[in-house]
Amino acid sequence: MLSYTDHGTPSGLPTLLIVHGLFGSARNWGAIARRLADARRVVTVDLRNHGESFHAEGHGYADLADDLAEVIAAIGGPVDLVGHSMGGKAAMQLALTRPDLVNRLVVADIAPVAYGHSQAHLTRAMRALDLAGVTTRGEADRRLQAAVDDPGLRAFLLQSLDLKGDAPRWRLNLDVLEREMDGITGWPGTDGRFDGPTLFLTGALSDYVRPEHRAEIKRLFPNARFAKLPGAGHWLHADRPREFEAALRAFLAPSGV
Repeated sequence: MLSYTDHGTPSGLPTLLIVHGLFGSARNWGAIARRLADARRVVTVDLRNHGESFHAEGHGYADLADDLAEVIAAIGGPVDLVGHSMGGKAAMQLALTRPDLVNRLVVADIAPVAYGHSQAHLTRAMRALDLAGVTTRGEADRRLQAAVDDPGLRAFLLQSLDLKGDAPRWRLNLDVLEREMDGITGWPGTDGRFDGPTLFLTGALSDYVRPEHRAEIKRLFPNARFAKLPGAGHWLHADRPREFEAALRAFLAPSGV
């Protein structure tokens, strides 16, 4: 089963399950999860091939959805489900194939479409990073700078670098993630329909969810609503965490928005 972290205690509201994106982990969502846990139980997961969860040869969205269904069986459902980027696609896959497990759905800055970009260059940069003698993230950051210019992106990637063991290691199955990249940035064409309340929450500075995607979104998620966070890009929960949190609270409240 996936590694997951519990925050808060059960209440009259459904448990909130948060699913991270590519190269992320439950740890990335710790601050938001702890704040949201003032009103309900919140669970954050490490997806397969990420964080403290198991490594596997497969990384398709059917696999990721099955993993989430197993967690929901363990924690009790149906849940309110939030997924960002790759985690948003896994959440959509689950909602479309197992709608009985999902109460409300929030998809953060991703659409049920295939994208033409690849993040394989980042797997190669992480694999090529010389970890010999690295004892601090600062040193790892300096070495990674040659391959990754963006300091914010480097900081995000380095959250998955484990410096506590006998030798530094990535908490990512880089070989599988690179091999499966086309599927990760793609979409399996899953049919079905999720009639529950759904929010597509995007960053105003991001172009991941475009106007031309809306027809397909509404076909699969007829009760979808759309909202944008000003000043936020693709990592909207990191760019505008308080605004992101406020949007979740409003949508996930019993009366919705």
